[in-house]
Amino acid sequence: MSSPPPASRILAPDEPPAFEVVNPEGRSSAVLLCDHASNAVPRSLPELALQEEALREHTGWDIGAALLSRRLSVLLDAPLVLSGYSRLVIDCNRPLGAPSSIPEVSCGVPIPANAIDAAEARARADACFWPYHDAITALLDARRDGRHPTAILSVHSFTPSMPGQDRPWHAAVLYGRDRRLAAPFIELLQREPGLCVGDNEPYHVSAGGDYGIPVHGEARGLPCVLLEIRQDGLLSAEGVEAWAQRLAAIYREIEAQGLPGAGGV
Repeated sequence: MSSPPPASRILAPDEPPAFEVVNPEGRSSAVLLCDHASNAVPRSLPELALQEEALREHTGWDIGAALLSRRLSVLLDAPLVLSGYSRLVIDCNRPLGAPSSIPEVSCGVPIPANAIDAAEARARADACFWPYHDAITALLDARRDGRHPTAILSVHSFTPSMPGQDRPWHAAVLYGRDRRLAAPFIELLQREPGLCVGDNEPYHVSAGGDYGIPVHGEARGLPCVLLEIRQDGLLSAEGVEAWAQRLAAIYREIEAQGLPGAGGV
């Protein structure tokens, strides 16, 4: 008897899909990505599901990012693609094969269920990584008709502190080789009273450490930015709404000024 396809060993037919596409016909130039939207774990990985505390915390997902992304999708009338499973199953914003793709230690927490061989890593990628990114690729390809100027906003959240370091930033604007969208976001966020804004900190985008921005943005020549909001600002519905309104207003202002290179390839 032949063995099941790798993806089917991870996700059962009755489990939620590896991605969700919201408002695919949205008229905004913005395409929203949420790489760490969920802390769900497939039933086929019971040892990973036992790490309930890690899954609840930032090790398992970006707290508040999915709610913020969904609200931005409404306010901007923007397409949105969300990942369906925890970053501990496989991180949808890491290159395959990177140590942080399927981490054995995350934020100092051992993840013994992630001590797996190459075949199991490929199965997780086939089940959860590639379907998510294939959905993004299909959405962007459909906008290459010249009628859809396109920019990518990747929505994340970060912890208020790391061991030995409190993080003063309320928001962070991250970028790699392309600052076309990051620069006006930084400028307009810094105008907001009382906001401390990170310019490529506490993280930065790189081809070796990130996937979405380098592959879906930079490689296509699309304006792109990764937006990080500190998680204590997203713990209430009021906080999510305030950030969504703020970011939507800023993007509309940038859009009104013209998006350089938003035709893409």
